[in-house]
Amino acid sequence: MKFIVDAQLPQSLAIYLQSRGYDTIHTITLPEKNKTKDGSIIALSISEDRIIISKDTDFLGYHILKREPRKLLTVKTGNIRNSELIDLFGKNLDSIVEHFKTHSLIELHQTEIIIHQS
Repeated sequence: MKFIVDAQLPQSLAIYLQSRGYDTIHTITLPEKNKTKDGSIIALSISEDRIIISKDTDFLGYHILKREPRKLLTVKTGNIRNSELIDLFGKNLDSIVEHFKTHSLIELHQTEIIIHQS
């Protein structure tokens, strides 16, 4: 499973996912860095079969209307410390990965994971 972490989330999340063995990039590493346009991020996610991880609600709209990106993890935690975000992913990553085998849209909240039917 491969991921691309969007600009509103810390690069430390991408590093954490890499440490867990997942092929993960952060938008900061792209040529336009964190100013990379949503369309370019979506195109990259499709061409490299990556799941977008983002707080940006625009991606949710694209996914619902166009089914692009193909897979999306929306982070709906509000403002939390980076360490808390990493801990949240640590507790839920196995479940998230398992659900992405059969679903294309997942929401991660501080207290729950919402799986949307594909």
